[in-house]
Amino acid sequence: MPQPQTSILTVTLNPALDLSAGTATVHPGPKLRCDTPRYDPGGGGINISRAIGALGGDSAALVALGGATGAQLADLLLRDGVVAKPLPAPGDTRLSLSITAEDTRAQYRFVLPGPHWPAPAVEAAVAAIVAAAPAGGFVAISGSQPPGFPENAIARISSALPGATRLVADTSGAPLKALAAGQGARLFCVRMDAEEAESLANRPLPRREDSADFAQSLVQRGVAENVIIARGPDGSVMVTEAGRWFCPAPTVPVISKIGAGDSFVAGFVLALARGQSVQAALGLGVAAASAAVMTPATELCRRSDTEALAKVCVVEPI
Repeated sequence: MPQPQTSILTVTLNPALDLSAGTATVHPGPKLRCDTPRYDPGGGGINISRAIGALGGDSAALVALGGATGAQLADLLLRDGVVAKPLPAPGDTRLSLSITAEDTRAQYRFVLPGPHWPAPAVEAAVAAIVAAAPAGGFVAISGSQPPGFPENAIARISSALPGATRLVADTSGAPLKALAAGQGARLFCVRMDAEEAESLANRPLPRREDSADFAQSLVQRGVAENVIIARGPDGSVMVTEAGRWFCPAPTVPVISKIGAGDSFVAGFVLALARGQSVQAALGLGVAAASAAVMTPATELCRRSDTEALAKVCVVEPI
């Protein structure tokens, strides 16, 4: 029987139709013959919803869709059991390509840009997100923003949400920089990886304590109630208004790193939606991320792997 949980809405503004395949080797010149391709719905929010479903939870996915690729992506969401709320996009949904070289197991990822959004379409999208947000639930925004979206779009969305609705953001580039600069409303949680944190801090963050110090500075400046910095195979640091925490990542075989961050957000938000503490949510997030790297191509975390790894993901103060 499904566990009770509060509602979760994921948001994907710049989704992609993910195409993945393998080939014997990758080098310039001749045609590279690939094996049978796999198609998956891609984009941060979509991946979070897929991972939540894999973990036994429920969510709705607000997805910007357009053109023939958008229609194909919508069919794939239906195949995967994702409850999609289409948001009209001003152009065709983009494609992304992932090729694995069988001789080296190296993975090559090619990501195309999404359509440009004019100002009226941006305003309509912001209004649609706010209208779809579950009162008292969670909104998880993940992935890149399409061309035309302002850098402060996430902060604008957060400021327009009902007070009890908690927004979790996992973004990068200029939108993350805008959030870190405090350009807008306070979020419930902001997640970033170590490289992004070092870029924002403008200095190396070699130790866990260094990551925690930087995350704490963001909390103190009112960027978010909770700031998480993922340190790759080392684990994740989380700073809240009440303390500083670290969860080491278990050692697992790495097959594909695609979707690890989104699986983290899925585990983190789902645990909170089920009434667990932020510390327990950090542990489940790390377990889900570790489980995701054990799966091939664009496959995300598996429930059995996540539940097994969660037992060894011990959260400790830092």
